[in-house]
Amino acid sequence: MAATKEILALAVETGDALLRNGAEVYRVEDTVMHILEAYEIRDYDVYVLSNGIFASANEDRDDACSMVRHVPLGSTHLGRVAALNQLSREICAHTCPLAQAWQRLDECRNIPYNRPSVQIASCGVGCACFSYLFGGALIDAAFALLIGALLQLLLLLLSAHKTSKFLKNILGSAAVTTLALCLLMSGAPVQYDKIIIGDIMPLVPGIALTTSIRDFFNGDYLSGAIHMIDAVLTAFCIAVGVGFVIKIYRSLMGGAFL
Repeated sequence: MAATKEILALAVETGDALLRNGAEVYRVEDTVMHILEAYEIRDYDVYVLSNGIFASANEDRDDACSMVRHVPLGSTHLGRVAALNQLSREICAHTCPLAQAWQRLDECRNIPYNRPSVQIASCGVGCACFSYLFGGALIDAAFALLIGALLQLLLLLLSAHKTSKFLKNILGSAAVTTLALCLLMSGAPVQYDKIIIGDIMPLVPGIALTTSIRDFFNGDYLSGAIHMIDAVLTAFCIAVGVGFVIKIYRSLMGGAFL
């Protein structure tokens, strides 16, 4: 029988990896408990927040142990989440020994993101589609595609320099608005507002807001509040970036848009 500490460490590390890559709080908690039960740990307590995991096992025995993990709010990687979910299913089906589970866990955590070129192209296409969806013409969608690709390139560069998420949102939204207004000033027949709306969509905290609402419905009020604050602050940063550039434009152009 494996040591309680090793089993608890595996369960907590799996939950940590899930939480870091965008899994919901209740799913992380459920996964940790199922892994403990799969390895015959019956006396345990697990508490998961949006940015932390608290777990203990066999508190009334000599091999009792407890663990705490701080998990910063990060980006979403659904490929890793899917791989970790599959790993937990195999553990619960008793088809994955403990030593192999550690190896598989490392493989899941090291699944890479898509290549930068794929991310840039995908962001551009997504922005173009949103611009057209919100009432833009084909020319607006075409320019939104170009600006969206440049936005993703900027975000990748900022991420490489460890820039904070809030500053990235401010700079990204400001850059998008600046480019859209430059098109307007050049005389291009575009609807600048549709371009801006389409191009700020990659920055909009949709996942954080949805997760927050789900946490509230599940009774995880503290986790829901954390995600809600994150979503509100992100939206505020986007508004600051867009509003600041528009304010400067209105001041330079005499206070009125064309």
